[in-house]
Amino acid sequence: MSLDQQLRTDIQRSGYYPDLVADALDTALAGEPLKSYLVHHEATFDHDELRRHVTVLALTPTRLIVGHTDEHGIDEINPMPFATASTEAVRLERVDSVVVTRVVSEPAKYQPGGATSEVVLTIGWGAVSRIDLEPASCGDPQCDAEHGYTGTSSND
Repeated sequence: MSLDQQLRTDIQRSGYYPDLVADALDTALAGEPLKSYLVHHEATFDHDELRRHVTVLALTPTRLIVGHTDEHGIDEINPMPFATASTEAVRLERVDSVVVTRVVSEPAKYQPGGATSEVVLTIGWGAVSRIDLEPASCGDPQCDAEHGYTGTSSND
């Protein structure tokens, strides 16, 4: 089975709008060959409803494709449930950080190669920046002058 067929099978196995997910991903791939992929299906609770979403990461020789599909319920604007499928294509040279976080139960008993209970992958390419601001001060507790703001800017 080819890698493209394996990806399609894994999307189908997730059971989450497989035709919509695959079509959005195929459009973003634009015929570029697939080198590797990851399909992550997750269910969350939203008040009294179960909501599902799926994220697909697809690696090509030149790009990382990030696909995400969400379902949405009926609301005051939309009388019918609907889904959104978004894809982002990131040139590989734009990826500037990769963080792998492993969660291990009973770390005092951990052995090399042992089981992890959770793995979180964070890939940064400067797409989102965060600015944290706070009032600036001069350090004098008696000073009531306006010193503006100070803060930091960082990529998420």
